[in-house]
Amino acid sequence: MPAYAPRPYQLDAQQALLDGWKSGHRNRLAVVLPTGAGKTVVFSHLIRQKRTRTLVIAHREELITQAADKIREVAPDLTVGIVKAERDEHQGADVIVASIQTLAVKRRREAITDIGMVIVDECHHAAARTYMTVLEHFGAWRGLPVAGFTATMVRQDGGLADVWQDVVYVRDIVEMIGDGYLCDVRGKKVVVDGLDLDAVKTRNGDLQEGQLGEALDESGAAGVVADAYRDYASDRPGVVFTPTVASAQSMAVVLNATGITAEAVWGDMGREERSAALKRYEVGDTQVLTNCMVLTEGFDAPQTSCAVIARPTKSPGLYVQMAGRALRPHPGKTDALLLDVMGASTRHKLASIVDLTGQTVGEPKDGQSLAEAIEEEKRTQELADIEWQEVNLFGQSPVTWLRTPDGTWFVDLKDQAFLYLIRGEEPGTYRVRMWTPAGGSRAPDPDGEADLAAAMRWTESQARRLAPGQFLARGAKWRTGAPTKRQRGMCRHLGIPIPKNSTAGDVSDQLAIRRVSDALDVTTKKEVAA
Repeated sequence: MPAYAPRPYQLDAQQALLDGWKSGHRNRLAVVLPTGAGKTVVFSHLIRQKRTRTLVIAHREELITQAADKIREVAPDLTVGIVKAERDEHQGADVIVASIQTLAVKRRREAITDIGMVIVDECHHAAARTYMTVLEHFGAWRGLPVAGFTATMVRQDGGLADVWQDVVYVRDIVEMIGDGYLCDVRGKKVVVDGLDLDAVKTRNGDLQEGQLGEALDESGAAGVVADAYRDYASDRPGVVFTPTVASAQSMAVVLNATGITAEAVWGDMGREERSAALKRYEVGDTQVLTNCMVLTEGFDAPQTSCAVIARPTKSPGLYVQMAGRALRPHPGKTDALLLDVMGASTRHKLASIVDLTGQTVGEPKDGQSLAEAIEEEKRTQELADIEWQEVNLFGQSPVTWLRTPDGTWFVDLKDQAFLYLIRGEEPGTYRVRMWTPAGGSRAPDPDGEADLAAAMRWTESQARRLAPGQFLARGAKWRTGAPTKRQRGMCRHLGIPIPKNSTAGDVSDQLAIRRVSDALDVTTKKEVAA
């Protein structure tokens, strides 16, 4: 039996890529597997089967080393070389594992030739300009087979659809838990009364790291976290995710003062010093590692059974990356615990345990695991399940979808027009409608029903034809600016309050929701009267 014999779902993911490439219409394909599902095993076996000179692209040293080691174990007859910094082992190599930073240097990537397949690890980064340049050089837009692997196909500023033509395989965390490949997970809120997240500005769709770090330190969050860890996770090895180096260091100091051995690690830390800290954690000399976003990817420590999310985030993708570090199974480990740090209240929609799964589920009750909550939801809240699934899909779209108070999803257009969805006759289906000031509501011809994903795709394609892309984009830069004088005046006129620290995008959304709600209310009354 070969090393790391693939699990059934890993074989399915591999076959989905091969079948997709055989179709001849798509060559840039992605696979989404949860953290701990063995993405490296999948592409190692893919390389072993394809038998063509392969380039594997990664962006961190740990990922490069792990990929090279795993490929050597799965396919010992293949020569694996590493290209990064001073290492340049591409000559005669069957497989080249390279850092994106090195490949960004023109002469370094031009020295690598005869590539027959490209693998992109953590491919949710691939919309960045550096990746686009490198992928273009090796033929990604000229038919070369390209496979991307990630735990979350989410990037706050969009653009991933320009890289990946299709996600050919997805495996949900709940499926992995049910099959015993991942641990079940429980969540606990850690409320810091003095933490005002509404005072933290938003940048690129998420809370700004520097201000968030200052807010955590000023509110005394480290002491609250240390107390919570002592109360709920005193016997668990764990990692604490923070927004800044300073907050990681202060968390470690306070945890140690509470009697919990902790060390901080961060990106600019010396390589040997960080390796030594990770080793002490691995052997159990250190119970907790605090970090400034260096353990979200490439950190493999299955004994970890607690993750403290002391970096509150609006990004489901980032939340999944952080929480996933605690879900790998390990002898004696029965479940994983997530401690979510938050203020007493906030207007922000923060990611939470429910964002770990694509299945529909409400927030688990205190002490309830994710799997238990989903089972309860399936039995008793089918309608609520469907609604949550909608929110999840709409929230991941690069287009700004908004929702009226009565639950209607719509995309705002220019000149007071908008596109919106109504329920179809068949369960789980939708129809698309367009509303304009001149014509009111009208249906397309033909007026077909489709599932939610298809209805969204059609609506978004029509929206891009009818309105400028920057007006529609969730990640557009204008949305992060201050509200304009005209926006403030309109809000005063309509009696719409503007919460503190609202952006231009926030205010635009509130104005659109009011306008669309009023328009649809009139439309509904006319339909009833008729």
